[in-house]
Amino acid sequence: MRAVVQRVSQASVTVAGDTIAAIGPGLLILLGVEDGDTAADAGWLAGKIARMRIMEDEGGNMNRSVLDTGGDIIVVSQFTLHASTRKGNRPSFIRAARPGISEPLYGHFCESLESLLGKKVGRGRFGAMMDVALHNDGPVTIVIDTRLRE
Repeated sequence: MRAVVQRVSQASVTVAGDTIAAIGPGLLILLGVEDGDTAADAGWLAGKIARMRIMEDEGGNMNRSVLDTGGDIIVVSQFTLHASTRKGNRPSFIRAARPGISEPLYGHFCESLESLLGKKVGRGRFGAMMDVALHNDGPVTIVIDTRLRE
């Protein structure tokens, strides 16, 4: 699993003109599921993100987690995070898991975050064309890959 985690002052997801998720301060997470990813990967990644100290404290330092601040989260499924650009000019998405595998793992990741946070997380609509809007705060953008466990 690969996640792009962006600290935001606000974010929203719109599908066909309808806003389906919107948050104030918190995190926008773009999540890509790769062939071979498991529920254990989803649980590990959810815990890592929930506890990651990337939110500002009173002194303006990144010392607090989204758990500490009570911030909100939106998670958007994005298979293009596993694009391979090794050959030619057209990306290959062969490493991205098929919907029958990725959709349940996306759901498990969101449910794991909800369990850790004690509240619902906003979600994009799996497989839909979405407009994702955000105001990156900082900017703070971090990429995490469960294969590296960094």
